[in-house]
Amino acid sequence: MEAKEKILSSAEELFIQYGIRSVTMDDVAREASMSKKTLYQYFDNKDGLVSEVALNHFQRETSEFEEIESQAKDAIHEILLVSQCLRQHVFRMNPSLLYDMQKYHGKAWDQYQEFKQGTIRAHIERNIERGKNEGFFRSGINAKVLSTLRVEGVQLVFNTKIFPREEFDFREVQLQILDHFIHGLLTDMGRKKYEEYMHLESTNHTR
Repeated sequence: MEAKEKILSSAEELFIQYGIRSVTMDDVAREASMSKKTLYQYFDNKDGLVSEVALNHFQRETSEFEEIESQAKDAIHEILLVSQCLRQHVFRMNPSLLYDMQKYHGKAWDQYQEFKQGTIRAHIERNIERGKNEGFFRSGINAKVLSTLRVEGVQLVFNTKIFPREEFDFREVQLQILDHFIHGLLTDMGRKKYEEYMHLESTNHTR
């Protein structure tokens, strides 16, 4: 199992950095420091490898979201913790990764859709309801609509026809959309709390 875990880890890192289509099984074998023959003992083909890499990745992120939800002091704190999680994962992904998955690896794409709806969107919806109950988010917000908008907005930035890389910085677009989303949720009390958190984060960074 140690060899299999090394394959999965190596493949995931390559897919994140270069996208899926441009990475070959030879590349994965080299990255994992093993022969292609050994690699094929664990995975019959690239499609199966992509599917298991995706499943492992989504399971880890689901655990991270659950931990964030349980540890967050309030709904705003929760959003900021999730945004840190996004910086670690989404911001370093090659923009072609989701396109490659959708076009060439249907099973992995279905797993992504299930993760997006069953974990990410559901988490955001619960967060919005929590914020409304705490008085930090506007009471008239439809949590289902806004949570759907948020997950689709994250995916939208990967579309290079809408946000060409020669015109837009991937990280900057994601941060702008996140900032716009958060401010659209906040009440006056929520805005004050959000500014407190941002000031605290800024202070910690300058130490």
